[in-house]
Amino acid sequence: MISSETIHDYLSRLASRQPTPGGGAAAALHAAQGAALVAMVARYTTGAKYEEHAALVTRITSAADHLIVEALRLADADEHAFQSVIDSYKLRSESDELKAIKTAAIQEALVQAAHTPAQLIKVAGEVVDLATELFEVANPNVISDIAAAADAARAAATTARVNIDINVVAIKHGEARSRLAEQTNGIEDKVVLAADALVQRVRERILS
Repeated sequence: MISSETIHDYLSRLASRQPTPGGGAAAALHAAQGAALVAMVARYTTGAKYEEHAALVTRITSAADHLIVEALRLADADEHAFQSVIDSYKLRSESDELKAIKTAAIQEALVQAAHTPAQLIKVAGEVVDLATELFEVANPNVISDIAAAADAARAAATTARVNIDINVVAIKHGEARSRLAEQTNGIEDKVVLAADALVQRVRERILS
Protein backbone atom coordinates (compact mmCIF):
# COMPACT_ATOMS: atom_id res chain seq x y z
CA MET A 1 0.00 0.00 0.00
CA ILE A 2 1.24 3.48 -0.88
CA SER A 3 0.20 4.78 2.51
CA SER A 4 2.59 2.45 4.31
CA GLU A 5 5.62 2.25 2.00
CA THR A 6 8.70 4.47 2.09
CA ILE A 7 8.95 7.47 -0.22
CA HIS A 8 11.93 5.84 -1.92
CA ASP A 9 10.03 2.63 -2.61
CA TYR A 10 6.99 4.51 -3.88
CA LEU A 11 9.07 6.66 -6.24
CA SER A 12 10.92 3.61 -7.49
CA ARG A 13 7.61 1.96 -8.36
CA LEU A 14 6.29 5.17 -9.90
CA ALA A 15 9.37 5.45 -12.12
CA SER A 16 9.33 1.83 -13.22
CA ARG A 17 7.89 0.37 -16.41
CA GLN A 18 4.63 -0.73 -14.84
CA PRO A 19 1.14 0.78 -15.05
CA THR A 20 0.56 1.27 -11.33
CA PRO A 21 1.03 3.49 -9.45
CA GLY A 22 0.51 6.30 -11.93
CA GLY A 23 -0.76 9.84 -12.22
CA GLY A 24 -3.87 9.19 -10.15
CA ALA A 25 -1.89 8.04 -7.14
CA ALA A 26 0.52 10.92 -7.59
CA ALA A 27 -2.41 13.34 -7.61
CA ALA A 28 -3.67 11.91 -4.33
CA LEU A 29 -0.25 12.40 -2.76
CA HIS A 30 -0.27 16.03 -3.94
CA ALA A 31 -3.50 16.46 -1.99
CA ALA A 32 -2.08 14.66 1.05
CA GLN A 33 0.95 16.96 1.08
CA GLY A 34 -1.28 20.01 0.71
CA ALA A 35 -3.36 18.91 3.69
CA ALA A 36 -0.21 18.18 5.70
CA LEU A 37 1.12 21.66 5.00
CA VAL A 38 -2.15 23.19 6.19
CA ALA A 39 -1.94 21.13 9.37
CA MET A 40 1.65 22.22 9.93
CA VAL A 41 0.86 25.92 9.54
CA ALA A 42 -2.11 25.50 11.87
CA ARG A 43 0.10 23.93 14.53
CA TYR A 44 2.44 26.90 14.28
CA THR A 45 -0.55 29.21 14.75
CA THR A 46 -1.05 28.46 18.44
CA GLY A 47 -0.18 29.91 21.81
CA ALA A 48 -1.09 33.14 23.58
CA LYS A 49 -0.54 35.27 20.48
CA TYR A 50 -3.23 33.37 18.58
CA GLU A 51 -5.54 32.56 21.49
CA GLU A 52 -8.52 34.38 20.01
CA HIS A 53 -8.35 32.11 16.96
CA ALA A 54 -7.85 28.88 18.91
CA ALA A 55 -11.21 27.35 18.02
CA LEU A 56 -10.74 28.04 14.31
CA VAL A 57 -7.19 26.71 14.30
CA THR A 58 -8.18 23.59 16.20
CA ARG A 59 -10.97 22.87 13.73
CA ILE A 60 -8.67 23.42 10.74
CA THR A 61 -5.96 21.19 12.25
CA SER A 62 -8.40 18.35 12.81
CA ALA A 63 -9.93 18.71 9.34
CA ALA A 64 -6.52 18.81 7.66
CA ASP A 65 -5.37 15.70 9.53
CA HIS A 66 -8.51 13.92 8.34
CA LEU A 67 -7.84 14.97 4.73
CA ILE A 68 -4.33 13.52 4.89
CA VAL A 69 -5.83 10.14 5.77
CA GLU A 70 -8.51 10.45 3.10
CA ALA A 71 -6.03 11.45 0.39
CA LEU A 72 -3.79 8.49 1.22
CA ARG A 73 -6.81 6.21 1.08
CA LEU A 74 -7.58 7.55 -2.38
CA ALA A 75 -3.97 6.98 -3.48
CA ASP A 76 -4.32 3.31 -2.61
CA ALA A 77 -7.83 3.18 -4.09
CA ASP A 78 -6.65 4.69 -7.37
CA GLU A 79 -3.87 2.14 -7.75
CA HIS A 80 -6.31 -0.68 -7.02
CA ALA A 81 -8.95 0.71 -9.40
CA PHE A 82 -6.55 1.08 -12.31
CA GLN A 83 -5.18 -2.41 -11.72
CA SER A 84 -8.76 -3.66 -11.95
CA VAL A 85 -9.08 -1.98 -15.36
CA ILE A 86 -5.91 -3.70 -16.53
CA ASP A 87 -7.05 -7.06 -15.20
CA SER A 88 -10.47 -6.74 -16.86
CA TYR A 89 -8.87 -6.24 -20.28
CA LYS A 90 -6.98 -9.51 -19.77
CA LEU A 91 -10.14 -11.57 -19.29
CA ARG A 92 -10.86 -14.33 -21.76
CA SER A 93 -13.17 -13.67 -24.72
CA GLU A 94 -13.27 -16.91 -26.71
CA SER A 95 -17.07 -17.08 -26.68
CA ASP A 96 -19.96 -14.63 -26.84
CA GLU A 97 -20.68 -15.26 -23.18
CA LEU A 98 -17.08 -14.58 -22.17
CA LYS A 99 -17.01 -11.48 -24.36
CA ALA A 100 -20.11 -10.16 -22.61
CA ILE A 101 -18.62 -10.85 -19.19
CA LYS A 102 -15.37 -9.15 -20.21
CA THR A 103 -17.16 -6.09 -21.59
CA ALA A 104 -19.22 -5.71 -18.42
CA ALA A 105 -16.13 -6.07 -16.24
CA ILE A 106 -14.23 -3.46 -18.25
CA GLN A 107 -17.07 -0.97 -18.02
CA GLU A 108 -17.50 -1.50 -14.29
CA ALA A 109 -13.77 -1.07 -13.73
CA LEU A 110 -13.66 2.11 -15.81
CA VAL A 111 -16.51 3.67 -13.85
CA GLN A 112 -14.74 2.93 -10.57
CA ALA A 113 -11.46 4.23 -11.95
CA ALA A 114 -13.17 7.52 -12.78
CA HIS A 115 -14.98 7.67 -9.44
CA THR A 116 -11.79 7.73 -7.38
CA PRO A 117 -10.31 10.91 -8.94
CA ALA A 118 -13.76 12.48 -8.74
CA GLN A 119 -13.56 12.07 -4.98
CA LEU A 120 -10.04 13.44 -5.02
CA ILE A 121 -11.09 16.71 -6.66
CA LYS A 122 -13.44 17.30 -3.74
CA VAL A 123 -10.64 16.61 -1.26
CA ALA A 124 -8.38 19.05 -3.12
CA GLY A 125 -11.09 21.68 -2.89
CA GLU A 126 -11.41 21.14 0.83
CA VAL A 127 -7.65 21.57 1.24
CA VAL A 128 -7.79 24.92 -0.55
CA ASP A 129 -10.80 25.99 1.51
CA LEU A 130 -8.97 25.21 4.76
CA ALA A 131 -5.84 26.95 3.57
CA THR A 132 -7.89 30.03 2.66
CA GLU A 133 -9.49 30.12 6.10
CA LEU A 134 -6.14 29.71 7.81
CA PHE A 135 -4.49 32.43 5.74
CA GLU A 136 -6.43 35.11 7.57
CA VAL A 137 -4.92 34.22 10.96
CA ALA A 138 -1.81 32.17 10.12
CA ASN A 139 1.58 32.63 11.72
CA PRO A 140 3.40 34.91 9.23
CA ASN A 141 6.64 32.97 9.67
CA VAL A 142 5.14 30.03 7.79
CA ILE A 143 2.74 31.89 5.50
CA SER A 144 4.56 30.70 2.38
CA ASP A 145 3.46 27.16 3.21
CA ILE A 146 -0.15 28.25 2.73
CA ALA A 147 0.75 28.92 -0.90
CA ALA A 148 2.58 25.60 -1.11
CA ALA A 149 -0.52 23.84 0.19
CA ALA A 150 -2.74 25.59 -2.34
CA ASP A 151 -0.43 24.72 -5.23
CA ALA A 152 -0.27 21.08 -4.14
CA ALA A 153 -4.06 20.91 -4.01
CA ARG A 154 -4.27 22.62 -7.40
CA ALA A 155 -2.01 19.95 -8.92
CA ALA A 156 -4.15 17.25 -7.34
CA ALA A 157 -7.34 18.66 -8.84
CA THR A 158 -6.05 19.20 -12.38
CA THR A 159 -4.37 15.79 -12.49
CA ALA A 160 -7.51 14.13 -11.17
CA ARG A 161 -9.54 15.84 -13.90
CA VAL A 162 -7.34 14.34 -16.61
CA ASN A 163 -7.67 10.91 -15.04
CA ILE A 164 -11.45 11.24 -15.02
CA ASP A 165 -11.44 12.26 -18.68
CA ILE A 166 -9.29 9.37 -19.87
CA ASN A 167 -11.62 6.87 -18.21
CA VAL A 168 -14.89 8.57 -19.15
CA VAL A 169 -14.16 8.53 -22.89
CA ALA A 170 -14.03 4.73 -22.73
CA ILE A 171 -17.25 4.36 -20.72
CA LYS A 172 -20.11 3.34 -23.01
CA HIS A 173 -22.94 3.56 -20.49
CA GLY A 174 -24.55 6.95 -21.06
CA GLU A 175 -26.09 7.21 -17.61
CA ALA A 176 -22.77 6.51 -15.91
CA ARG A 177 -21.04 9.15 -18.03
CA SER A 178 -23.74 11.69 -17.27
CA ARG A 179 -23.57 10.98 -13.55
CA LEU A 180 -19.82 11.47 -13.49
CA ALA A 181 -20.17 14.68 -15.46
CA GLU A 182 -22.74 16.04 -13.02
CA GLN A 183 -20.46 15.21 -10.09
CA THR A 184 -17.27 16.71 -11.50
CA ASN A 185 -17.80 19.21 -14.31
CA GLY A 186 -16.45 22.61 -13.33
CA ILE A 187 -15.33 21.58 -9.86
CA GLU A 188 -11.65 21.51 -10.71
CA ASP A 189 -11.96 24.95 -12.30
CA LYS A 190 -13.21 26.32 -8.99
CA VAL A 191 -10.33 24.66 -7.15
CA VAL A 192 -7.81 26.11 -9.59
CA LEU A 193 -9.26 29.61 -9.34
CA ALA A 194 -9.38 29.48 -5.55
CA ALA A 195 -5.83 28.12 -5.33
CA ASP A 196 -4.45 30.72 -7.72
CA ALA A 197 -6.19 33.52 -5.84
CA LEU A 198 -4.82 32.30 -2.52
CA VAL A 199 -1.26 31.99 -3.82
CA GLN A 200 -1.49 35.54 -5.13
CA ARG A 201 -2.70 36.81 -1.76
CA VAL A 202 0.17 35.04 0.00
CA ARG A 203 2.73 36.53 -2.36
CA GLU A 204 1.26 39.99 -1.95
CA ARG A 205 1.48 39.70 1.83
CA ILE A 206 5.07 38.45 1.69
CA LEU A 207 6.17 41.21 -0.66
CA SER A 208 4.26 44.06 0.99
